[in-house]
Amino acid sequence: MTVQQKLQERNMSIYRLAKESHVPYATVNDICNSKAQLEKCTAETIYRIAQVLKVSMEELLAPCFEVRSSFENFKSAICHRLKEQGDIAFLIDTLESNEIRTYYERKWFPECLYLLAMVDYISRENDVPLDSEYDDLRRLRLETPLYPASVRAMAAAANSDIPLRAAESVSIPEFRKFNIIENEVRNVI
Repeated sequence: MTVQQKLQERNMSIYRLAKESHVPYATVNDICNSKAQLEKCTAETIYRIAQVLKVSMEELLAPCFEVRSSFENFKSAICHRLKEQGDIAFLIDTLESNEIRTYYERKWFPECLYLLAMVDYISRENDVPLDSEYDDLRRLRLETPLYPASVRAMAAAANSDIPLRAAESVSIPEFRKFNIIENEVRNVI
């Protein structure tokens, strides 16, 4: 969780954080507005901010070191997890982990919506009611369609959008709703 998110959670202003932590307002403001990188601050600055926000220094720094894999790798990992766990265990694990909301808070919208689409699809396939926890996210949609790399490659090789349109026509509805073109989530190797 970022400093800004922690401030919002605690209903605290930048000014108050600066005052209580004894860190200059300009420094705290620059951290919160991404003008300064928290991981480049002194240990004392990080410690003081963490103390006021009532989190560990590690928790405060964790978002600075998150590595985002390619979307294709992400999709593959999710499909493999589904295959390994089975439908119901996958649903339970995903919903209990709150991964979907975590991706949303990180502003990793393709990952968030892909995982939500997978949950909705698996729920439909197994006659499981949708979890209303994510109804707010179900109103979202990616601005431009997100096609599998293989489909994009075919379209580029053919210098035509016919492969894109063909993929759209067979896309799983739960994915298509979010502007994600996906037609196969089970046959992974």
